[in-house]
Amino acid sequence: MSETRPTPLTLTPELVAAARESKAWPFEEARKIVRRYEGRAWPAEILFESGYGPSGLPHIGTFGEVARSTMVRNAFRVLTEEKLPTRLLCFSDDMDGMRKIPDNVPDRAFLEPYLHQPLTVVPDPFGGKYASFGHHNNAMLRRFLDTFGFDYEFASATDYYKSGRFDDILRRVAERYDALMAIMLPTLGEERRATYSPFLPISPKTGRVLYVPMKRVDAEAGTITFDDEDGEEVTLPVTGGRVKLQWKPDFGARWVALGVDFEMFGKDHGPNMMVYDSICAALGGRPPEHFVYELFLDENGEKISKSKGNGLTIDEWLTYAPTESLALYMFQKPRTAKKLYFDVIPRAVEEYYQFLAAYPRQDWKERLGNPVWHIHAGNPPVVDMPVSFGLLLNLVSASNAHDKAVLWGFISRHAPGVSPQTHPELDRLVGFAIRYFDDFVKPSKVFRAPDAVETDALRALSDRLGTLPADADGEAIQNAALDVARGIERYQDHAKKSPTGGPGVSIAFFQMIYQVLIGQERGPRFGSFAALYGIDNTRALIERALKGELVA
Repeated sequence: MSETRPTPLTLTPELVAAARESKAWPFEEARKIVRRYEGRAWPAEILFESGYGPSGLPHIGTFGEVARSTMVRNAFRVLTEEKLPTRLLCFSDDMDGMRKIPDNVPDRAFLEPYLHQPLTVVPDPFGGKYASFGHHNNAMLRRFLDTFGFDYEFASATDYYKSGRFDDILRRVAERYDALMAIMLPTLGEERRATYSPFLPISPKTGRVLYVPMKRVDAEAGTITFDDEDGEEVTLPVTGGRVKLQWKPDFGARWVALGVDFEMFGKDHGPNMMVYDSICAALGGRPPEHFVYELFLDENGEKISKSKGNGLTIDEWLTYAPTESLALYMFQKPRTAKKLYFDVIPRAVEEYYQFLAAYPRQDWKERLGNPVWHIHAGNPPVVDMPVSFGLLLNLVSASNAHDKAVLWGFISRHAPGVSPQTHPELDRLVGFAIRYFDDFVKPSKVFRAPDAVETDALRALSDRLGTLPADADGEAIQNAALDVARGIERYQDHAKKSPTGGPGVSIAFFQMIYQVLIGQERGPRFGSFAALYGIDNTRALIERALKGELVA
């Protein structure tokens, strides 16, 4: 079990009333659980479950399932005013056979002799620190989850099967074997139907998980009979970890055995949901409430996979952004497919701090729709962020800064009294910005030389900036830039109106500035950037561009 406990919630009548009306998806899901027990006695606890297949290193999708389940759990705690214990179980199907060797292990040949053996029997290929490959992957999952301080209990299928905790449900599967086969067989192809069984025996000779037909199922004795890999007939008890269940029956059986009230899973499980539910019901249980979320995709639009190792890892995201930005990404639009690659990070960081800044000004209805309430379990921190992440990235780009001290020189001049000591959260972002720029922005920067019209525009912009006081704020600088652009035909937008009634300014003007001065297609508001970078520095940057030094 994790060392943490659920973050205490501060409940007020206003909060509870807003929660009962909130349209935020965690509250909508939590209300399903409340309705589940309408007219019935509440159980001793409400159990949330998240399943995990440790066939490879955990990916962000696994984290997302636990994060989202935690958000629903917290919403439920508010709706029921903390009158009922809740628990989140992270269940690892680590007794599953290793059907293929993951692409991202150090030595694939090392694992080949262990194909189809339970993951908790396969040796650890990452230096042998853990008892098995399954134990290693479980440890990685727990480390990732602990990084975020989740309150959860970890469960190992191997432990549950071998300790006898699943013995009763396994005997019930034997008793209701025909009913389960009647559910499963219509979902299978002809060839698979010929050999299918809900039970997967562990060969007493080879230790492999066997996909073989049953010759006999003796419900009274609690045994199965089958032919082992060498053709010899074998009879095994279904108890004590000598067999496991196929993954679809395992879903339904586990829900019955543990009394699961809520479980979410990805869209790829959606077509099987009715099968899981039917098996659960056939075994005498009530299916839990479900939430089906869309899948995570890599930059090529392909589903991320533990065995392929494609898509971002949690460690990779946290190299360039705070943990809260990843939690925000998980909260937003869970029923929409999302690409998980490095380009999405800056926007997630920007939006997190925007939501955080808005929270104190909101009423309870708005707050419960604000992601930061769910990210921080109802207690978002108060953070002053005088400079945005986007501005920091462009400041690094313009200044070619490679250490925090250089960036802090600009920040402290722009915002007197702001320092790493007074604003540690901003200091953390400064480090992230430098790393992200060095690894992803800098290699893709492409400066271009200005043409004749652009050269005149930039010279006019520099001259106009020279008329402003050194401490001009971003708004004054932005207005000065707009005044320059309004007089240049190329940048006039006749669909817009200027304050004097003339044409407005096309976005092409600012795109040109960033392409020529920063080597990027877009950037934050020019006035804000120039105020942070400094008017003199901005004019010097324009001069370098006009001399052709940036292109070189």
